[in-house]
Amino acid sequence: MRTLLSVLPVASVLFLPGSHATQSPSDAHPQTLPQAVAWLEKEAHRIIRASQREMADGTAAFPPQVGLGYEAFWLRDYEYTLEGSDASYTDQELTDACRLFVRSMRADDAAVDCVKFDGTPIYKPGFGTMGTNPVADGSQFTVGVAWHTWQRTKDAKLLAEILDPLVRTMRAVPRNPESGLVFIQPGPDWDRCPYGFTDTVRKEGEVLFCSLLYVQAGRQVADLMTAAGRETQARDSRKEAERVAASIRRTFWDADLGLFRAATVTCREPDIWGSAFAVYLGIADRAQSLAVAQYFQSHYRELVLHGQLRHLPGGVYWEQARAKDEYQNGAYWATPVGWFVYTLDLTAPALADQTILDLVADFQEQGACEWINRNKRVLPNYLASAALPLDGIRAMIARRERALATGVGPE
Repeated sequence: MRTLLSVLPVASVLFLPGSHATQSPSDAHPQTLPQAVAWLEKEAHRIIRASQREMADGTAAFPPQVGLGYEAFWLRDYEYTLEGSDASYTDQELTDACRLFVRSMRADDAAVDCVKFDGTPIYKPGFGTMGTNPVADGSQFTVGVAWHTWQRTKDAKLLAEILDPLVRTMRAVPRNPESGLVFIQPGPDWDRCPYGFTDTVRKEGEVLFCSLLYVQAGRQVADLMTAAGRETQARDSRKEAERVAASIRRTFWDADLGLFRAATVTCREPDIWGSAFAVYLGIADRAQSLAVAQYFQSHYRELVLHGQLRHLPGGVYWEQARAKDEYQNGAYWATPVGWFVYTLDLTAPALADQTILDLVADFQEQGACEWINRNKRVLPNYLASAALPLDGIRAMIARRERALATGVGPE
């Protein structure tokens, strides 16, 4: 992600039980899914509003964590809060942030990793220190911010202003022209970081997660094109997105495991987050989705701690990454839990519900941290941990409601 661990002293990073400021541990834990969702919505809103900082030009910024530490406005973390809690923002805050990230694109149309509070754009994680080229997910998340902003504001002037830059930044994503998949150049030099929540992982070749994000962003660009009356370009964008989706199904799927793999050259490990996200986006086909759900159900104890999720199967670690059982290499995160329960619900609805109840109970007792492990909790009041799970949870509930209304099981 932002690799804050490399720029802050340890005392600024570690979070010990009892040191947080959140709901009282004496609060009753939710006993039902609606109660858990209601609590999580309030907590996400609280954390988002408490994180607000002001940039030099007056733009309201919402860094990843409440308080000092992340001294910039991070693109993907902000976009994740929009997915789960866009109602936490005013229309003005949304349009200002959208314009900020679009105008911060580089001359070659590469998108940012983050923008410092003084307005300086940063294109590589670690405040510009990681990799040779811009991070491989910036364009996709810039599109996501624009799409969510349009969904809320329906601001036609803003749409006309940003649409062509969004098309250009999608063209700047490094891809294999044959498959359309996002591609990180193998070699001794570090080409670029992949998806920001695995930016310390040296994935090379075609990469799963950024390719999934490309499909999502391609569909979102198509929606924006349609809204602007540009139907031919909308069809082209949807067609390319679905071509990449087909490449994902062919390239990364491991039928023996029942999971998608993370990359084709380096760090080919099975990707738990990516497999869940592929199901959530509808990119995985029906058989793949059921296989992933069954894997999650049968390996649940290896994957989940207090309702939070590893990046990899139990006992598996990245080929090239940081120390084991820390951060992105074996710790447990709340960020992807919405996609996880959406998938798990296909075969184990009760276990999906219990995961959400366990997550909320842990947040009530210990705070919504960036990541946890059995003896460590890091960065309390973390926005993506509280906000993003709501998106997948709501999608799971909506699918259940459709199934009840039609008498047909989950699609």
